[in-house]
Amino acid sequence: MAQRRSLAVPYGAPVLAISFLACVATGLELSVNNHAADFTLSTELGPPISLSCLVHNSSQDEELLWYRGDGQVDLKDGNKVNISNVCISPVNESDNGVTFSCRLARDKSVQVSVILDIQFPPRLSGEETLHVEEDKDVTLTCNSKSNPQAYGIWYKDNHTLTLQQSRHELYQTSEIFRLSIKKVQKSDNGTYTCMMQSLLGSGTRDFYLIVEDKKPVFPKEAIIAAVVVVAIIVFFGIVARRDKFFKVW
Repeated sequence: MAQRRSLAVPYGAPVLAISFLACVATGLELSVNNHAADFTLSTELGPPISLSCLVHNSSQDEELLWYRGDGQVDLKDGNKVNISNVCISPVNESDNGVTFSCRLARDKSVQVSVILDIQFPPRLSGEETLHVEEDKDVTLTCNSKSNPQAYGIWYKDNHTLTLQQSRHELYQTSEIFRLSIKKVQKSDNGTYTCMMQSLLGSGTRDFYLIVEDKKPVFPKEAIIAAVVVVAIIVFFGIVARRDKFFKVW
């Protein structure tokens, strides 16, 4: 009897399936007024400014947020997805240096910012009339706002002020032009004019300095001594009258 042999089919080894998640860079980015990076926008007072933020390279709708400085801008529902616009109107001095930022709602690190550079000629203010006693010190403060920064000069009675090193002192910052006069004299009476000049124009403001007569000063020590003497005289007068009163009775 012939022996039959069966061929065994080898059991296949299990196959290890490895799955992994591929990370595909989408290149999503934003732009504001066609700028994909932060920028400065220069303009003048008055006309409105429009800022338009767009989403690029996105396969889905993206919500956008606008910020003015650290505060979030309130946007209407139809002005939030994929494209968003803000309008600054009217443009004024307080907008100078302010940063507007457009950010992706789901990832606020994706953003583009614009700094407003509002240019305007000098605008001046300050106390117009100053009364000061003779031999006292006085300071005339001319408040000045401008962009670009203005530079100043002082006039007295329509003539350039001649500065005396021992009596006059000037101090200027981006918003203040100050004239200090030490120990004012009657000759310092007059109209002082602050003139600020920049590339966009100039501005002036008049200050009227009135030097008053020096008030008499009484020494405190002498006054105190006089009061003490009067008090002593009154005291002894009362005592003397009392002694006389008791003698009568």
